[in-house]
Amino acid sequence: MGQSVSQGSRQMSEAFRTVLFLSLSGGLQDAYTYLGRGSVFANAQTGNIVFMGQSFFTGDWARFLHYLVPVLAFALGVAAAELIRVSCKENRRLHWRQLVLLVEIVLLFGVGFLPEAWNLAANALVSFACAMQVQAFRKVHGYPFASTMCIGNLRSGMDSLVTGLRLHDGGALRKSGHYFAVILLFALGAGVGAQCMAPFGLHTIWISCALLCISLCLMFRKETTRPGETN
Repeated sequence: MGQSVSQGSRQMSEAFRTVLFLSLSGGLQDAYTYLGRGSVFANAQTGNIVFMGQSFFTGDWARFLHYLVPVLAFALGVAAAELIRVSCKENRRLHWRQLVLLVEIVLLFGVGFLPEAWNLAANALVSFACAMQVQAFRKVHGYPFASTMCIGNLRSGMDSLVTGLRLHDGGALRKSGHYFAVILLFALGAGVGAQCMAPFGLHTIWISCALLCISLCLMFRKETTRPGETN
């Protein structure tokens, strides 16, 4: 059965072992689109917006569209994940986050078949899938985090580190460790993606699919947790 929602079971979507593969996949996706699909960020939409603004003022409308499409696709991906949450929240056979991962895996697998001439569509699909992941997976061990970008994690990690050192708070230090681990995993995923572009080319995105499949399988397991935790 899918992941149940109860006070006696931990959300496996928040377990670090699940987040580990999500973060690796997130870093790989960004490296894939930037290095293999025309210097577009799959996750870091801030970078796309910067390039979009630059293109607007230089009148380079083709380049403007090149960055506008993934930004819009990212926004639609957030909406799609939220609609899945609302419509499937009561499904006891498959948790809505598992369904989000299934959709993401299918989309990214399809991207691996798209030739370079279809980069605009490929970038849109990857950004859409990334946004679904961002919307669906927002906590690790109960701490807010992002599996596909680093700036929020870096801020939260440093904030927790300073608090932990200042107050000698072991809990805050452990919290900072989780954030820095996620950042490291994202960087490792990006590095793996960059190294795999030469031997595997545009099929490199399938490695991301494999990582997400591992996360999906892990979500069928349960962990015990404290009463009162919810999804």
